[in-house]
Amino acid sequence: MPSFDCATCGTTFSLSQKVLDRYPGWEPKQCRRCRDASASGSGASGKAHPGRTRGYRSATLVEENLTTAEVLAKYTEGPTDGVFTDGSAHPNPGEGGWGAVYVVGDTKIAERHGHEPKTTNNRMELTALTVGYDMVPHGTAATVYTDSKLCVDTITKWAKGWAARGWQRKGGEIANLDLVQELYARAQARPELRLQWIAAHSGSRWNEYADSLSTAFRRGEL
Repeated sequence: MPSFDCATCGTTFSLSQKVLDRYPGWEPKQCRRCRDASASGSGASGKAHPGRTRGYRSATLVEENLTTAEVLAKYTEGPTDGVFTDGSAHPNPGEGGWGAVYVVGDTKIAERHGHEPKTTNNRMELTALTVGYDMVPHGTAATVYTDSKLCVDTITKWAKGWAARGWQRKGGEIANLDLVQELYARAQARPELRLQWIAAHSGSRWNEYADSLSTAFRRGEL
């Protein structure tokens, strides 16, 4: 069965091809436990989603594969300032893409996207974040959003200890070490930028936009 990495907790989970065939273009980004938690209005830890705004819808759960123009026409909720990032691979591992958009006052300032022929969800999430950090002018305070809780925990909780131990991790090697080191260096050098998790496919306009950028390679258009 096709396997996927949960963007929230990092767990690898599988879905049958029969289920995937019901929803063409859908790339699941959360395991069932995190998906159920999102639908009930709480994260994996049982706490309310960070950054949720009034009127913010519960998770749609299905990746719609919309163009960026279709995203802007459909969604209006969510944070209106910051950098929004996303990464994907289909299948996982497989061809993947990443996207990042910098927004101020609900107005797009800059965007970037790209893809690789063979990669993973997590590598694309890390790549998008690294690019996202570079999009904000030095000295400008901003929040950098990602729907990968694994990436947030890696940079804000674990990387400091790994670096202190010479980039060694108890219990095994550090996955995607090259990208983790690069992103952690950005985070250390840019204290004015705050890394924050945002729920995937929850109707947040600019997070959906970043998702659209990351999947543009599959459509052949933005």
